[in-house]
Amino acid sequence: MELKESNTTITAEMILQALADGKDIHLSQCQIEGTLDLNRLFTEGDSFNTEAIQDSISETTRTLVLSQPVFFNSCTFEGDVIFSGPWEQPDRLTVVFEKETLFNSSFFRGQSRFSHANFKDLVGFDGCTFGRVCTFVSAVFHDRAMFRTATFEGYGLFSEARFTADTRFTNSCFGKGVNFSDVRFESRCDFAGVYSRNKSVPIYDNVAFTRNRFGDDESFWRFIKQVCQETGYYQQAGECFYRERCAHFWQRFRGPNYEKLTDIGKIGRWFLWFRLLPEFLLGRLLFGYGERPIRVLVAGAVIIFLCGLFYSSGAAHLAFQYGLEGSQQSDHLQLWEGLYYSTVTFTTLGFGDIYPAADRLTRMVTMLESLAGACLMALFVVTLSKRFSRG
Repeated sequence: MELKESNTTITAEMILQALADGKDIHLSQCQIEGTLDLNRLFTEGDSFNTEAIQDSISETTRTLVLSQPVFFNSCTFEGDVIFSGPWEQPDRLTVVFEKETLFNSSFFRGQSRFSHANFKDLVGFDGCTFGRVCTFVSAVFHDRAMFRTATFEGYGLFSEARFTADTRFTNSCFGKGVNFSDVRFESRCDFAGVYSRNKSVPIYDNVAFTRNRFGDDESFWRFIKQVCQETGYYQQAGECFYRERCAHFWQRFRGPNYEKLTDIGKIGRWFLWFRLLPEFLLGRLLFGYGERPIRVLVAGAVIIFLCGLFYSSGAAHLAFQYGLEGSQQSDHLQLWEGLYYSTVTFTTLGFGDIYPAADRLTRMVTMLESLAGACLMALFVVTLSKRFSRG
């Protein structure tokens, strides 16, 4: 049993009845008239035969199971497409798609609502155009979810959705903004080439990436960063840039096809990862890719304090310069004197009133601290200039 049509006009009532009868849906280049609202199947006044329908009812929710494949290829929906509960109570109806669900290259002129839907198999919205608001709030995607080259003319709502398999938004366009708050990506996701046509910054509060140690979130943060830069939210753009660079680091760290390597291959790759140690220690932890200037200050303060402790200990040998009266060597400085000398050395001022005696260890520590001070001060200036000159 199937409903199969091509290049024709078909009413929403015919599709609803076919869904209720469990028929396979295969429509290609069809024009669908009316509102395709599954709630009508259970509304008094609508004469639909629901004897074969698979549904269960709890206290507040009705679960409708669609066990047939649903294919809409290059179709035009003139009215709203509603596979969820009413707008004010979307959780009243949960639609379970057990087979493939494809709407590829279709045009939705009205609202598109799939809130709380449960997609067990592949779901495809490649090349679709959503003319008005499109909502997938609290939807669960158990298999691949494809939104490649889709155009969201209205606002896109994906809050609290869960993607458990590969997710692709490649080259999609969000015309009036999108909400990704509390979304969970549990596998690979691709936002390469995604862009926005207005000045609405996407909402991404508490978005989670289970595979962030593989760098799968890099393209997502690049998309958010670009939108923030274009709209003038430079602080948010800087934060997204930091997350993007962290994701890129993990991509290089794991390398391509890491999961397909044998155990010996993974061990061998670990030895190659040491080349990234300088970037990890300096670029990420210390420098924060230019977005964490406070880390440079903290590192400088720690170095000054530790070296000050050394200079005030018995292991250091320093001498005092008393003008024309000559110098006097001291085997032990007070803590504040050690911190004073450490600060002068770190900032490369070199007043000369205290200097290292003929002791290799003291001179070595002094040399290293002065080099660290010169590098960290330059790094701090670069970080500040980067942050305040953005845009």
